[in-house]
Amino acid sequence: MASTPSGNRRTRIHVVSDVHGNARDLARAGEGADALICLGDLVLFLDYADHSRGIFPDLFGVENADRIVELRTARRFQEARDLGARLWAGVGEDRAAVIEQAVRKQYAEMFAAFPTPTYATYGNVDMPPLWPEFARPGTTVLDGERVEIGGWVFGFVGGGLRTPMRTPYEISDEEYAEKIEAVGEVDVLCTHIPPEVPELVYDTVARRFERGSRALLDAIRRTRPRYSLFGHVHQPLVRRMRIGATECVNVGHFAGTGRPWALEW
Repeated sequence: MASTPSGNRRTRIHVVSDVHGNARDLARAGEGADALICLGDLVLFLDYADHSRGIFPDLFGVENADRIVELRTARRFQEARDLGARLWAGVGEDRAAVIEQAVRKQYAEMFAAFPTPTYATYGNVDMPPLWPEFARPGTTVLDGERVEIGGWVFGFVGGGLRTPMRTPYEISDEEYAEKIEAVGEVDVLCTHIPPEVPELVYDTVARRFERGSRALLDAIRRTRPRYSLFGHVHQPLVRRMRIGATECVNVGHFAGTGRPWALEW
């Protein structure tokens, strides 16, 4: 395992998730910290708070962004998919190629903003095959893996579970559980999605329950890490709660606030 030397002094880590295109604040997120941890969702496809921002409105305009957000919020997913299909049919180019080009542009900016050292894992809207192209020396990408920072062991599990939204990096519950199992006992369990607890998975603005992980919840109860850190849900009912001995903290507010969450020991 890699480590960040800390000597006898205290170690300070800054944690962010759901960056969604906020490169300006990301460039400052590591200031005053020994390391930055990023729990994914670098890409901004569609901003639910500002429908003018993201890949979708850049391609199809704000009115269509307004409409698709309205449909998704109402859980009318098939109508949202139908609208998307009609819009993409008018592009006249390969959809995957158009999206990849837009994501590459965002990744170039996001990864250039990462300080050294950064430890990062994928979010559900990320495209893992592209990350090796942009991750520079000083950025360590982990998924189903552990790393030691300042004498504590951090475990990382990226991605999300399958949903009607069909975002790029969604995997089966079984594959996700295998990654949780591979991480094992750690001091800090870092994931993109939260454990499956109603207060932690309900988004009060999108007005829906996001997918949380039962395997993650079971691991927290079984292995009792000091902290469980996650994002994915931007405006949860509860940002912080204890599960047994573990302090569970949602850090998925970075796109809106530009402020990292700090952990010091």
